[in-house]
Amino acid sequence: MAFNILIVDDSGTMRALVKRVVEMSGIMVGEFHEAGNGREGLDILEDNWIDVILCDINMPVMNGIDMLRRLKANDVERNLPVIFITTEGGEKMMAEARALGAAGYVKKPFVPETIKEVMLKALEAAYGAEQVAENTGAGSEEDDMDF
Repeated sequence: MAFNILIVDDSGTMRALVKRVVEMSGIMVGEFHEAGNGREGLDILEDNWIDVILCDINMPVMNGIDMLRRLKANDVERNLPVIFITTEGGEKMMAEARALGAAGYVKKPFVPETIKEVMLKALEAAYGAEQVAENTGAGSEEDDMDF
């Protein structure tokens, strides 16, 4: 099973960078979906199967925290892992994200290895280590993520 990934960020450049990092990580991707804010992300979820969300916090229309609240209130999507990739590093915001059930938190700027580590941990928690190992380059000698 390859993982379908939704990247939610109001910066098209950041979405492209995150997509590239995920492609280099060795995680098998079925489809990438992109949204410019939380509202667009929720709209994508209505019509697509998504396995993990990589999301900014500070966005117009609907921010990442509000999107996570909406997901947790939905019986179908409440267990969907959401990883925040954001410049928002305040302890209050991070605590709120954890309390709402965020699967991970990466502060911008980041190194590619950090996103890979956090994604693998979140995917293993959601789908099991065996399932993730079968669909990643985890543990392979080609674990180098240099650009």
